[in-house]
Amino acid sequence: MLTVLLAMFALALGAPVLFSRFGRSAFFVLAAAPAAGFAWLLAELPRVLASDQEAPNGSPGAPPSLTIPWIPSLQVELSFRLDALAAVLCILILGVGALVLFYCARYFKNDDPDVGAFGAQLLAFAAAMFGLVTADDLILMFIFWELTTILSYLLIGYSRQRLSARRSALQALIVTTFGGLAMLVGLVILGHEAGTYRISEIMADAGTLAAGGLLIDVAIGLVLVGAITKSALVPFHFWLPGAMAAPTPVSAYLHAAAMVKAGVFLVARFAPGFAETTFWYPVVFGLGMATMLLGGWRALRQFDLKLVLAYGTVSQLGFLTMVVGLGGRDGALAGLGLLLAHGFFKATLFLVVGIIDHQSGTRDLRVLSGVGATSPALFAVAAVAAGSMAGVPPLLGFVAKESVLEAFVHRAGDGPAGVLLLGGIVLGSILTFAYSARFVWGAFALKHGRPQTPFKRVRTSFLLAPAVLAVASVLFGLWPAPLDAVIQPYVGLFPAEGEAPYLALWHGVNLPLLLSTVTIVAGTALYLLRGPFERLQGRLPAVREAEVVYRSLIGVLDDVAVWITGRTQRGSLAFYLFVILTTAVVTPLAALILFDAPLPSDVRIAESPAQVVAALVIIVGILAALRSTKRFMAVLMVGITGYGMAAIFALHGAPDLALTQMLVETIVLVAFVLALRSLPARLWNRAGSRHRVLRAGLGVAFGGTMAVIAMSSMASRNATPISLAYPQMAYDDGGGANAVNVLLVDIRAWDTFGEITVLAIAATGIASLIFIRGRGDKRHRAHGVEDGSVDRGQEPLDAGGRAGAARELAARFADVSRDPWLVAGRTLAPERRSIIFEVITRLLFHTIIVLSVYLLIAGHNLPGGGFAGGLTAGLALAIRYLAGGRFELAEASPVSAGMLLGVGLAIVSLTAAAPLLFGGAVLESYILEFWFPVFGDVKFVTSTIFDIGVYIIVVGLVLDVLRSLGSEIDERSEAEQPVEEDPGSDALVPPAVEGVQP
Repeated sequence: MLTVLLAMFALALGAPVLFSRFGRSAFFVLAAAPAAGFAWLLAELPRVLASDQEAPNGSPGAPPSLTIPWIPSLQVELSFRLDALAAVLCILILGVGALVLFYCARYFKNDDPDVGAFGAQLLAFAAAMFGLVTADDLILMFIFWELTTILSYLLIGYSRQRLSARRSALQALIVTTFGGLAMLVGLVILGHEAGTYRISEIMADAGTLAAGGLLIDVAIGLVLVGAITKSALVPFHFWLPGAMAAPTPVSAYLHAAAMVKAGVFLVARFAPGFAETTFWYPVVFGLGMATMLLGGWRALRQFDLKLVLAYGTVSQLGFLTMVVGLGGRDGALAGLGLLLAHGFFKATLFLVVGIIDHQSGTRDLRVLSGVGATSPALFAVAAVAAGSMAGVPPLLGFVAKESVLEAFVHRAGDGPAGVLLLGGIVLGSILTFAYSARFVWGAFALKHGRPQTPFKRVRTSFLLAPAVLAVASVLFGLWPAPLDAVIQPYVGLFPAEGEAPYLALWHGVNLPLLLSTVTIVAGTALYLLRGPFERLQGRLPAVREAEVVYRSLIGVLDDVAVWITGRTQRGSLAFYLFVILTTAVVTPLAALILFDAPLPSDVRIAESPAQVVAALVIIVGILAALRSTKRFMAVLMVGITGYGMAAIFALHGAPDLALTQMLVETIVLVAFVLALRSLPARLWNRAGSRHRVLRAGLGVAFGGTMAVIAMSSMASRNATPISLAYPQMAYDDGGGANAVNVLLVDIRAWDTFGEITVLAIAATGIASLIFIRGRGDKRHRAHGVEDGSVDRGQEPLDAGGRAGAARELAARFADVSRDPWLVAGRTLAPERRSIIFEVITRLLFHTIIVLSVYLLIAGHNLPGGGFAGGLTAGLALAIRYLAGGRFELAEASPVSAGMLLGVGLAIVSLTAAAPLLFGGAVLESYILEFWFPVFGDVKFVTSTIFDIGVYIIVVGLVLDVLRSLGSEIDERSEAEQPVEEDPGSDALVPPAVEGVQP
């Protein structure tokens, strides 16, 4: 299972490369992944059919399963289980998925620029659906559930240039995400009450849990909310017709065979144990019946073939939910039989609509005429699929619907409610027959008074996928035994009541057969009377549609958000800080007073005179920053406070913290200085402020509050600090003597993983605020500066030739003709150069780089690590930039910042996942001891590779900051500042900001 899942995800990642090489034919390669998975499924079916569904995983007779520990403390596992229910869904997910991907190779054009991303997303969606139905852990199932939501959003919004597609995608995302979050709460409650998140174990103990009272009822009710939103039941049905803005293959797969089946699957998964809970039948039968009838009614009003099928799908989803939620063996058999039949015929019909639209350019059934005569093979395929949807013998749809009627005939014996349900089923089936006939007539009939629609010849490869599905509807209608065998293990989960049900084409003359006959006759009459029926529908009073209600609610939400934002986001930084700091002072102090938090009885001001001196330096820096009238001086004084903190850390015996604090303070100082170039030199005039005393008091109060919280936390400790065990744990388990570094890359590696991800996001955010297009990765190198060209083509100049004039002047003063590694002499005008700084840079750059590598490698046992090493390397790049400007930075860093961030995250992610391949846990590290020539005995810990990823990410972050706040602003300044002409032949250099200012 895991191999199939990973193979599909891996191929999805590589899909854009395949499409760039093979064009739309790459869909054939993508189709091979689910096709291979389908072959694997067929090979595993004997084990599934022979399994005892109630046997625990790992015991004899249990279904194929796999469990990998993930987060043991939260009872979350990578647990997969291929039971009969999962196998039935996998037939659709893998089988239909392979056919739809094959179909896409002829549906899309070769010159479509977005087809690579589409193929990757569609295959990734298939993988996510496979993971969802095979997951045997509630949280893992939810993760795949949300993956399908995100991917469906991308697929529905494929035509992003169209407003309708973007709006429909967002609508589907909001509705299904709302249901998913509600479901998550229910899953957590259910797992907590059960004492396990393993689905198979919960279902084995479902009888006891279902009697647990209101909490379990609420949990199952919330789970059903997720199911009805995903499967588009009333009142959330409106997102599915809107999703028809997606390309037809998306509709055929997501909205017929896969995504919308997820909610039905969820109902089927919990039906054997929780069908008797309080909210089950009202939701399943009430909303299912309303959805079935409403969808059928609306389908008879549509003129777009795709919308006829969309509302028909809504109707069928309500029908399916009722059947699989019925409970009992007959309901289980009928539900899964109808699930397969629906997947076959509805996917076929959507693919047929795609061919009609592709070949004729329209889907309007009022315009289409004579397509059946033009393309008889396409008509035959559509007629079979529509007949199966309508329940016409001897097709699979008829076999499944006979089982459904049989199940509800049995339920009708329970009283009036059962009779009402049976009547609703029959009425819904009549509507289904009528809109099935409407589809065939609208798509293929020769309309009176309409010319024959021009229709291109359909290639065999284009028709192959729907033809295979149509053949399946015929084959399994005549011979349903294989599908019955796959379904029976799931049926066995329900208590036996009377004769065991089974799928068959002929059950004899009985009431279900009579009801099927009534359905066909009444449906035919309704179709023939479509004219009067449409007029009747038009005369009925209009009811406010669910989509209109949804948009009204979203509009109200927007208005409230605007009202709140207008009163809180006032554009005043002072106001924001006041609110934040006041909250940070009042809330903790109130808690300390309310709960009578303890305070230490013995307070020690300092442990040595040096700490007092460092504290005084910090205070002087604070006061100087407050009194400063220039931004640059204020930033320097704030930097002094940071260096003072580094000194305190060092004096307190924390060299790692001191080193990191010093490096961070230096990098931040450089970033601030670069950013200040875009701001006025002087600070605002604070003499007239009326709130100086209040602000000062609030600042002192905030600092005092933080100190009191720290002291109270220390005084409240009543257990031995866990940190006392860190040094021994670091050495024994992490293989390092530096407990701080081992803590970051091993013991608390998950925290570090999250933090470096935030760093990458922050770097991207900084770049997005500065760069208009791209990320500044197309750096202008110094080659050819003398003649005004660059190595990536001619750098664009403005009308005055300003940037080129500055570099031309610098080139005339170049002190060397050869190509040096420090290019300031060729890129900076003489008055902008600092010879001393250049000499220092030549002496220190390589030394600092070597020092950064040493800190990286030695950090596992000595002060340092990937973060400190990356900051040190970033400082080396900052020195190169300050010495020679943006061209110097480009020479110093030929690799783009985005590439560094991506490579670093990839290394960290692969290091985290690699232990799974060896039977370990995520982020588990290994200690390797070996002998190596020259170095002798070597002790290598694999978490060092994780640290290397951190190093690369930090270097990428610093480089992004230097390019964003440095190079980009330099380039804009050159373009904006005029170059004044000297009476001589040389143009003066603009007052740019590259290099060290005099």
